[in-house]
Amino acid sequence: MPLLPAPFRALFSPTSAAASASASDVPPRLVHRLRPPLAGAFLFLSLGAVAGCALSTRRVPFLRARSFSSARMESTSTTVPSIVVYVTVPNREAGKKLSESIISEKLAACVNIVPGIESVYWWEGKVQTDAEELLIIKTRESLLSALTEHVKANHEYDVPEVIALPISGGNLKYLEWLKNSTREN
Repeated sequence: MPLLPAPFRALFSPTSAAASASASDVPPRLVHRLRPPLAGAFLFLSLGAVAGCALSTRRVPFLRARSFSSARMESTSTTVPSIVVYVTVPNREAGKKLSESIISEKLAACVNIVPGIESVYWWEGKVQTDAEELLIIKTRESLLSALTEHVKANHEYDVPEVIALPISGGNLKYLEWLKNSTREN
């Protein structure tokens, strides 16, 4: 109990408000059902407060990464270092055309087209606002340069967005498919 902040300790004690509720407030058969869900929720929240927003696996040993069924990129030779690349486009037609050319060149395994985003950005000395669509591109890390050049050559913007984020793990079968669906370089 000393690890929990004072307001939460009452939830775990037999003299908590739920346990001491009078018969007029809560039917006796329900009193024992009130405390465990609330206590569990507050325990989870208090662990989050102690371990940080992401529930660091360093501080919470029972949440170690090995308990999850995912692949780490560096731990298996059946996958390759992979990335997710964001590219914005002005409309659906431009997004579909660019996505199809990326896939046909085997520069990516998959491109998702996310409609209806609004971009607010600084351009030519003032704030601009445009309706756009977002391409989420899954590919090999080694193809980033070729993908970037392809986007620049086939995009209607003067300075197209190409932002890459690493994929550190995930479904092993999907990561193998990503590798097998893209060219080597």
